Amino acid sequence: MLFRDALRPLTLLLAVLAGYLADWAFPDRNYWPLAFLSIAVLTIALSRNSARWNFLVGYLWGVAFFLPHISWAQYAVGGNLPWIVLSSAEALFPALAAWGWTCIRRIPRVQGSLTLSALTFATTWVAVEKLRMVVPWGGFPWGRLGFSQSESILSRYAWLGGVPLISFVIVLVGALLAGAFFSLTTGDILRVGAALAGTAVLVAGAFLVPIEGNAEAGQLNVGGVQGNVSRPGADAFSNRQEVLNNHVAGTHELVRSEAGADLDLIVWPENGTDIDPQVDQNAYDLIDGAAQAAGVPLLIGAQEYPETGGRYNVSLLWEHGEGVTGRYVKQRPVPFGEFIPARDFFRAIYPDVDRISIDMFAGDKPAVLDVPIARLDRNVPVGPIICFEVAYDDIIHDSVKNGAEILFVQTNNASFGPTNESTQQLAMSRLRAIETGRPVMQISTVGVSAIYTPTGREVVRSGHFTAEQISATVNLRVSITPAVRLGEWPVLIVSAGTVLLVAAGLIASRRAKTAK
Repeated sequence: MLFRDALRPLTLLLAVLAGYLADWAFPDRNYWPLAFLSIAVLTIALSRNSARWNFLVGYLWGVAFFLPHISWAQYAVGGNLPWIVLSSAEALFPALAAWGWTCIRRIPRVQGSLTLSALTFATTWVAVEKLRMVVPWGGFPWGRLGFSQSESILSRYAWLGGVPLISFVIVLVGALLAGAFFSLTTGDILRVGAALAGTAVLVAGAFLVPIEGNAEAGQLNVGGVQGNVSRPGADAFSNRQEVLNNHVAGTHELVRSEAGADLDLIVWPENGTDIDPQVDQNAYDLIDGAAQAAGVPLLIGAQEYPETGGRYNVSLLWEHGEGVTGRYVKQRPVPFGEFIPARDFFRAIYPDVDRISIDMFAGDKPAVLDVPIARLDRNVPVGPIICFEVAYDDIIHDSVKNGAEILFVQTNNASFGPTNESTQQLAMSRLRAIETGRPVMQISTVGVSAIYTPTGREVVRSGHFTAEQISATVNLRVSITPAVRLGEWPVLIVSAGTVLLVAAGLIASRRAKTAK
């Protein structure tokens, strides 16, 4: 096979090129076909039969991808070391996928089969992406390949199988393209045609996915307030009460606007108030005054500091004259961003970890709040998804299965400055709209904020680091999509199957060595 015995430096160069190409498929560039090309080049680079060597190849792909993809981490923490460490650690996962797939290829039935080889690479990749959502310390699902396709026709596959199915299709297409390349070098035109036909079917098949967006439970007039901050970056909340004042002022401005007369609910972002109104009377009065002016409930992001220590990241339902009438606690605090695991150990490596001086605790309830909507004369279950939680499949699925008819991704992107972290997150929100068949509003302290229909159509979008308000009339829905209904079972089955295949490959390899 071409490249199998080629110079090793060329293989490593291909891996680095492929990883860098993958990042260009994501926002803000959004050259989504490059995700296919990236996997195709990586597949070629993995053509050697050494599992250890291919682990290195996969690792270099991961480093070349993650370093630019999460460069916003450098801005958020104000230093290079955490960004480099995180990128280097996450690169171990594609390395593991490369190692595992090399083992699987040693199974006699897989050897020489373009179809089985491509399929097993795709299943292995999906299984490792699932692992990356779990370990370590709750996982870090940023950069899953499926998130690159928010503006692609493949986004429709989210309705059928969520982000894992999109990742699966990307890797399968990329592996088939690599197979077509290898077949071309050997003059096997029949296999070239079959591989290209397979890729065409996979891409065109997305058009057959029957996504819907009609109203099933009435309509909701929603507004969002993007208050902005004066000092982006790590010190965004250093001016006490500035963020609260900005969102109060934005609420009054929204109420005075043409859309304000018909609103049913107004949503603030994560940390929309930098002072807990449950313990500060002035903050209470300001928020309650905004709720009174609006005449509708507010859904606000805040932080709570219990007397027992620690803190909670919460979404609070606020009604005028009553204050907090509903509360959701973030279930997945971000390691090293909201809490420091093994603090003593990491302090010895990087003393700045103590900039996060108070660890955040996790909630244990699904992301659902019942919001009284006077115009509809009923409570509407809504899903308050807090920041990075939008990247976790199970949190999204649990919210919808527990009745959420609309999702609100409340996020604070101020710490990431003028990077593409916000638009990367926005791509996830758009895919979640298609996946769940629910309208989705992403509302940020500084942007980018937007509202999506259940079919993923963008209704309105704000700027970045601007003080704006957004609003729209959206269709409420109660039906459950196949992706939500199936939940994580397909991925768990694929993951278990992958483990078995890797074990079978190791056994086949040992038998082959013994036979010699």
